[in-house]
Amino acid sequence: MSALGIIGGTGVDQLEGLAIDREHDLDTRFGAPSRPIQEGRVADRQVFFLQRHGSPRAIPPHRINYRANLQALHTLGVRQVVGINAVGGISSEMQPGRLVIPDQLIDYTWGREHTFDDGSAGSLLHIDFTDPYDLGLRLALLDAADRAGIGYEPSGVHGIVQGPRLETAAEVRRMAVDGCDIVGMTGMPEAALARELGIAYASVCMVVNLAAGLGDVPLSLPMMQEILRREAAVVRALLETLLRALPVQPVG
Repeated sequence: MSALGIIGGTGVDQLEGLAIDREHDLDTRFGAPSRPIQEGRVADRQVFFLQRHGSPRAIPPHRINYRANLQALHTLGVRQVVGINAVGGISSEMQPGRLVIPDQLIDYTWGREHTFDDGSAGSLLHIDFTDPYDLGLRLALLDAADRAGIGYEPSGVHGIVQGPRLETAAEVRRMAVDGCDIVGMTGMPEAALARELGIAYASVCMVVNLAAGLGDVPLSLPMMQEILRREAAVVRALLETLLRALPVQPVG
């Protein structure tokens, strides 16, 4: 089984417990990834970690070079990726502090580089995106959550918006009608680009707030940051349990 790649989002700037062996400062034909990719081991399992927002920088979601990020991980031999996302809750089950392992998505983004297909291959790159998240990796995450005693929602529709602003109450009502359970800004085109490269991709979403218009308390950054801090620790426990289930790979 190939090494696991982890793409950290807001609140997950570092992967605690990662014994870093080296950093890869790569360049790709699409440019440089958000920051050098850390290679190391957690529980004797090889891991590649990338912060998509480029900590300590803060690249906004619509300016992230998703193609460079995925291409760099692929170049390093990564064939399975877990993306960590901070999201707002839309449906009643998606309360702040809840983890969600989504099984579907709706893409509302625009103007991003959504494909590696530039027409130079002479044939169209039509990927099957019926199920946008890899089933095997999703099931492994669900099993890891069960074994770690972590509460979670086993499915959900992830609505991905352009950002960096938060949504209006009317937009959230429209998304609810569309069937969205959670809303975030960084899940696409990341998932589709991974599929184009043959990378198994799944997402772990941290609900850090109720979406606009659904709560009695106005949205505030300090409130989100406190929940992010708590949930990031839960996500790290989930990932460590997932990694311990993977085969041990020899060093070197």
